[in-house]
Amino acid sequence: MKIELSEIKDLMGVITMTVEPQDYQDEVQKEMKQIRQKANIPGFRPGMVPLGIVKKMYGKGIMADVINKTIGQKLGEYIENEKLNVLGDPMPNEEKTPAINFDTDDTFTFAFDIAVAPEFDANLSGKNKITHYTITVSDEMVDNQVKSYAERFGEYVEADEVKENDVIKGLLKEVKDGADAIQKENAVLNPMYIKSKTIQKKFLSAKKGDVIKFNPMKAFESEVEVSSLLGISKEAAKELKADFTFEIQSITRHEAAKIDAELFAKVYSENAPKNEKEFRAKVKAEIEENMAEDTKYKFGLDVKAAIMKKMEKLPMPEEFLKRWVKTTNEKLTDEELERDFPAMLTELKWHLAKDQLMKKYDIKVEKDEVEAYAKEVARMQFMQYGLMHIEDQYLTSYAQEMLKKEDQLRGIVERVAENKIYDALKAVVKIDEKAISHEDFGKLFAE
Repeated sequence: MKIELSEIKDLMGVITMTVEPQDYQDEVQKEMKQIRQKANIPGFRPGMVPLGIVKKMYGKGIMADVINKTIGQKLGEYIENEKLNVLGDPMPNEEKTPAINFDTDDTFTFAFDIAVAPEFDANLSGKNKITHYTITVSDEMVDNQVKSYAERFGEYVEADEVKENDVIKGLLKEVKDGADAIQKENAVLNPMYIKSKTIQKKFLSAKKGDVIKFNPMKAFESEVEVSSLLGISKEAAKELKADFTFEIQSITRHEAAKIDAELFAKVYSENAPKNEKEFRAKVKAEIEENMAEDTKYKFGLDVKAAIMKKMEKLPMPEEFLKRWVKTTNEKLTDEELERDFPAMLTELKWHLAKDQLMKKYDIKVEKDEVEAYAKEVARMQFMQYGLMHIEDQYLTSYAQEMLKKEDQLRGIVERVAENKIYDALKAVVKIDEKAISHEDFGKLFAE
């Protein structure tokens, strides 16, 4: 097969491929013999259909399929062997591809437009100054985390009188005569969610056995909450105007755990501190460790920004890329393409930069690194719900479930690769160490 590449100009080139009989005839014959064995044609026993009939019936289709398959394979091999850093996929050039006639021709020419990546250097150096932040953990942050642990390991107790955060249970009855009056036993109500301060005040300081008269719709101002309270439909709740009585039968209060050895053991199990001072020190170290992950993330963002600034004015074959995107996304409208294309271009530049830097620093992503990062993602997700110390076996199980999902696996592999790039560049750029409060660090993201 003859393959030629035109001169690359403005990052564009044309690959011309000439397919001759010797490139496809053997495979065509092989395919026809296979069809002959399977063909079910009246008048002929299976496997005894004359090859000429098979050729007449299926020949052109087989030849087209074999040539297309050969073209795709050889085109990919050529690009790889010539080390062409192509963008997107080769696109058929109809102007330079002669008309095809399978009845009369045995030699065929195909032309493909290609776009190649521009020359660039994504690497950073000591001339690049990147700030590495260290978040100062304040006493208030430690206090809040200690309070969070105390709340988490607290317990529910019976109370004598109602306070705002209590949960009360009792008999709820509509103030109305007749069998159709609404009545609900073991109704549950939390005063803190009552919107009307006047009605809320009626419940606060009430005691077991007290009967409170109120209007549910005025209290909550939401048919969703009222339907849940009364066990009726939202439509019925919306039309509800009647008053109800609530006979308080129980008052339950959540009390935070005491800051003592029992709490220390519940939080840190066998590694429990001996006293409150040690407990607070351990909590502070834990916060510092978590904050270090946040500052590492910010450092990565700043390194990426520095790389992308270098590539900001990098020329790109935009018209070819738009054509390729539109071809591979048939449902994409012209308006959507114009709207989303700048972000696509930025993402493509970042992809090119990552590939170059991974080769430069010989970065590879190993299976154990992916699994370890997935466990870290799982740990952070549990932390969002206040679950700070999850056993390793549960983290491992949760992480493995994540990695079964292709999109999550791909995202984690990319993140591991990016983190290794940032670590490599951390040894290259000039680091400006800076202490910062948690509040001011948060403002950096807002900016």
